Amino acid sequence: MKLSKSFRIALNIIAHSKIRSWLTIIGIIIGIAAIVSILSIGAGAQKTLEQNLNSLSADIITISPGFSRAMGAEAGFRGGGDIGGGPGISQGTSGSSSPKNLTTTDVTLLKGIANIAQIMGTVSGSTNSTYLGKTGKVSVDGVDPAVWRNIVTTDLKSGRYLSQGDTNVVVIGSRVANSTFNNIQVNQQITIGGQTFVIVGILKESGGSDDSRVFMPIKNAVNILEDKSSKNFDSIVVKVKNISQTDDTIAQITSKLMLSHGILQSSKVDFSVTSMKAMQESVSTTLNSMSIFLSAIAAISLIVGAIGIMNSTFTSVLEKTREIGILKAIGARNKDILAIFLFNSAIIGFIGGVLGISFGIIASGFISELAGTSTTGGMMGRFLSFTYVSPYLIIGVFLLSISVGLLSGAIPAYRASRLRPVDALRYE
Repeated sequence: MKLSKSFRIALNIIAHSKIRSWLTIIGIIIGIAAIVSILSIGAGAQKTLEQNLNSLSADIITISPGFSRAMGAEAGFRGGGDIGGGPGISQGTSGSSSPKNLTTTDVTLLKGIANIAQIMGTVSGSTNSTYLGKTGKVSVDGVDPAVWRNIVTTDLKSGRYLSQGDTNVVVIGSRVANSTFNNIQVNQQITIGGQTFVIVGILKESGGSDDSRVFMPIKNAVNILEDKSSKNFDSIVVKVKNISQTDDTIAQITSKLMLSHGILQSSKVDFSVTSMKAMQESVSTTLNSMSIFLSAIAAISLIVGAIGIMNSTFTSVLEKTREIGILKAIGARNKDILAIFLFNSAIIGFIGGVLGISFGIIASGFISELAGTSTTGGMMGRFLSFTYVSPYLIIGVFLLSISVGLLSGAIPAYRASRLRPVDALRYE
């Protein structure tokens, strides 16, 4: 018997048992759709993480005085590009409750580390600001203008970054420009801490902490912020040359600062070293674990669908026992019968795969849309608001669906092929 004939008989079996076949197909659709939607959302989140490598400041290390608990992935993400000391994931540091200030001596000492491309000390605080009669509280970061422009990752909306030699000028975040003060523009004057500054730049909205900050030369910041000094810093910001060597650089920083501060035991360090790279790795691991866990749950639906295919094929074998006997009596071979019922289960897997992939793509888009419009999703909501369906995913899941169909129908198909013509013809 030709394979084309076996295929037509398999189609005829499905056509004469529409309800049972479609109930079986629905089980496959649910399983495949769940796997596609979960994996595509996971892939989208991974791509988002990769695309935001720079905005998440993976090459930035922040050193803060005193013991500082890591604020977790949410704070780290929202602090992408933040050079004012928003901590990410602490690595290898703990410390005492009485902080010792970071100083210019520490900055000079750390400049000798080979993997450090840029380093600067910053002071930060909050103070009142006035523009056109409207007063609001703003967060101020005092930075080294020559270094800051090479570290900041938020693009400019208008104007320019701070430059070496600048004085009495500021660069402000988008939220300060649009919310704290209404539509403030470049080259306009603003009063901060009782002193007048000219706005030379406005940053684009980034979703990070830069949106709510005002950046100015450190010499101006120490004049308007209380208890600040140009020699003692609230944080030291480091930009590394090679991200892959970040862990080693953190170890060198910790070692040098312990030596500088006269600390012999790691349990008594008076500073914290934080890195966005570690936060990224943590988020990536979390996303992978979540995808694997949810895919395992989705696989249960696929297993249920596979059992449905097996049950449907067994039922078809019982219903077609006499026909099998007739086919064998007129010359059909065991492999012909086997092919008929394998085609039957493969067709179910094929239809379930095509529809499952289609519904899975639609479902992933719907879920990502909900995540993108959610106001409480935070960092995870931002990651889940993107979906990516790769051709490899479609091909892989499609082959999986057909394989599930073939494997599920293998046992009943084999039993059908082994029926003796005499026994099959006697079957009622």
